[in-house]
Amino acid sequence: MMTLRDCRSFLAPLAMLALISALPGKAAAQGVEFLREHYLKYEYRIPMRDGVRLYTAVYIPKRRSEVPKVPAVPERKAPILLMRTPYGVQPYGVEAYKSEIGPSPKFGREGYIVAYQDVRGRWMSEGVFENMRPHLDQKRGSQDIDESTDTYDTIDWLVKKVPGNNGRVGMWGISYPGFYVAAGMIDAHPALKAVSPQAPVTDWFAGDDWHHNGAFFLPHAFGFLGSFGRSRPEPTHQPAPRFDVTKSDGYAFYLGLGPLSNVDRLYFKGQVAFWDEMMRHGTYDEFWQTRDIRRHLNGIKPAVLTVGGWYDAENLFGALETYKKVEASSPGIENRLVMGPWRHGGWARDDGSKLGPIAFHTKTSEFFRDEIEFPFFEQHLNEGKPRDRTEAWIFETGTNRWRNFDAWPPRGTRRRSLYVLPGGRLTFEPPGSRAEPGEETKFDEYVSDPAHPVEYTDEIEEGMANDYMVRDQRFAWRRPDVVSYLSDGLTEDLTMVGPIEVRLFVSTSGTDSDWIVKLIDVYPDDYPDVEGASSKMGGYQQLVRGDVLRGRFRESLTKPEPFVPGRPTSVHFRLQDVAHTFRAGHRMMVQVQSSWFPLIDRNPQTFVDIYRAQVSDYRKATQRVYHTAELPTRLEFLELSH
Repeated sequence: MMTLRDCRSFLAPLAMLALISALPGKAAAQGVEFLREHYLKYEYRIPMRDGVRLYTAVYIPKRRSEVPKVPAVPERKAPILLMRTPYGVQPYGVEAYKSEIGPSPKFGREGYIVAYQDVRGRWMSEGVFENMRPHLDQKRGSQDIDESTDTYDTIDWLVKKVPGNNGRVGMWGISYPGFYVAAGMIDAHPALKAVSPQAPVTDWFAGDDWHHNGAFFLPHAFGFLGSFGRSRPEPTHQPAPRFDVTKSDGYAFYLGLGPLSNVDRLYFKGQVAFWDEMMRHGTYDEFWQTRDIRRHLNGIKPAVLTVGGWYDAENLFGALETYKKVEASSPGIENRLVMGPWRHGGWARDDGSKLGPIAFHTKTSEFFRDEIEFPFFEQHLNEGKPRDRTEAWIFETGTNRWRNFDAWPPRGTRRRSLYVLPGGRLTFEPPGSRAEPGEETKFDEYVSDPAHPVEYTDEIEEGMANDYMVRDQRFAWRRPDVVSYLSDGLTEDLTMVGPIEVRLFVSTSGTDSDWIVKLIDVYPDDYPDVEGASSKMGGYQQLVRGDVLRGRFRESLTKPEPFVPGRPTSVHFRLQDVAHTFRAGHRMMVQVQSSWFPLIDRNPQTFVDIYRAQVSDYRKATQRVYHTAELPTRLEFLELSH
């Protein structure tokens, strides 16, 4: 490990080496041998303002004279790309190289300086780690720190100490590292010119990761925190051990687990501090509110490229919310959005040509990396010419094509509503607009039983499948505790864009309930582009968007309220944005249910502290969905004209 003193001794003789060669090679992909030949790796402990030192690995391109095979090319100073991560900057050791550096292989081949840092209190960095460390708008002392100050101090050190840099810095990161990008662009260092928060974590109670509208995403939290959540008593390059839990059938495992209070008693045993914190904070209280980074995304100065996936099971909310907040709070800056047909981080992991059984017929990830991401950083860090001024690059599913807009949601839309009607019908006409058989029926009814919750997939999964957001819903269509509403076949294409507002009128015989609403694209029989689409009951039922509201939070995430048994009640929440075309010949379906297990933990359906609920608190409830002129259950959406 190179100490700060070692670092200074290394830098002294290299201080004059200001010119870095631009590496050749749009042909060969990166690899360990390529990086060994073209880069030198250094490891530093960069001091923060309070004296804590953060472990940072920096890959610096060799000079042209040090790489004989490099053809004669103009030499230039190089920009710095920085990733700050809680997941480790492996491999450790100056002789151990990554196989790729930067957001995509192109950056290493083009000679960028790339730095990776273990955030405070993780892996080899000193200090104390805090999950989603709250941002301090007012720094009372010279040693007050947050993730913004740690980023500022890191960039300040890098531009002053790393040889051959051009004084321009960019940041990128996916998921939790995306949160550190968002934090770093607050009160940004002047050298920070471009940032790309990708699927950034923003708010862990409202919509990211552990909760959606207050409902707890059990297998995701259990699986992740079971290893990540363990404490690290001192710097180490060894990963935390995982709990030895076999759960090949997640539905059976989590049902057998019983109430949430059993998790710590049976498995974690006080070793996962953040799990215990979550169990103590069952509402959107100060603990969660101070961890909402959106509140501090004001007056942003670097150019921003926010990236998300339409089928991101973890942080779809974070990408959309980050773009929206920066757009509202920082007028005049370059603030751009990219949304593709990807699972969590899929734009960096594969070619993006399909997800599960759904084919997109184009390599969406390669297009993003080569035509959007790399030119964005080139423009701002290497003073390249702007190749594209698109505000929003949006992949439209259904038609499977990229579209660019000058705003998101796009202009030129009209608001429409889909109404549920008796007999399982779904129409654009409100209840009572015309008399039809069965119109006098006021509600549909089903029994929700916590002992037999509706599964979220008909496949055997250990936990949260990363492609569940496009999976077939025909299994749910068959269940008596799911009410389904189906439209007639569409006579022309219909394109939905932006958020979808759910307006339910419901009642429950209990005092609490979850309400899950799913919007589904029903394919024609034997549709050629979906594996396994053929069925006697119709084609593949692709989930387009689905989400949950924990009913006690229908008025406020901070002040839960019980239901009055049997009383019709308005329940309103938002499904995250879509850009999807229901093709002519397809049908639209809406499903309503009260469990989605084990994706979401079971609601006892009694108004108790769910994190401390007992077995006796879990009770059956009779649920009703109303569809009258006075109580018109519906989905409201924006339709884009063709």
